[in-house]
Amino acid sequence: MQAGGWLMWPLMLCSVLALAIVAERFWTLRERHIVPENLVAQIWQWEKVGHLDAKRIHELRRSSPLGRILAAGLVNREHEREVMKESIEEVGRHVTHDLERFLDILGTIAVISPLLGLLGTVLGIIDIFSAITVHGVGDPNFMAGGIAKALIATVAGLSIAIPAMFFHRYFHSRVDELVITMEQEAIKLVEIIQGQREQDMSN
Repeated sequence: MQAGGWLMWPLMLCSVLALAIVAERFWTLRERHIVPENLVAQIWQWEKVGHLDAKRIHELRRSSPLGRILAAGLVNREHEREVMKESIEEVGRHVTHDLERFLDILGTIAVISPLLGLLGTVLGIIDIFSAITVHGVGDPNFMAGGIAKALIATVAGLSIAIPAMFFHRYFHSRVDELVITMEQEAIKLVEIIQGQREQDMSN
């Protein structure tokens, strides 16, 4: 930290923040938490036995992101198919936004970290030339601090930016997969409730 100069402090903050976001997103974007298995089948069972009341729908809405989307459609299940789909799509946009939470920050860290490292490099070079101006080139010890600042800051910035960019892309891909799965489950529910699909939940 001392050798890299004061820019190591914002770089360290970026690294801690990036690590926290990665850990939080890994925990939050678990498939079984976002898309519980056999949820549509469970809803259909409730519907068949007459247990799909307002209390069940409220519990469903709070259970998972997929449950929140399906609950939006079930509230309007007495209406036409298009009304159900519109309500599902509206809530689906909010759910997608929640799934992408903090990813913009992670992407920003991936962009600014190498820039901070580059700034450290420039400041290190300035220190080198300042040392040359004052002491000449005879004693390399006066230039060592500037060289260390330049190299350490650059390496630190890249070491943060590379994994941050990797996880930013990974989590965006993960969210896309989860959204597609939730769309498929929502369409399945609409077609079953509207009687436009075989009520065989084994598929």
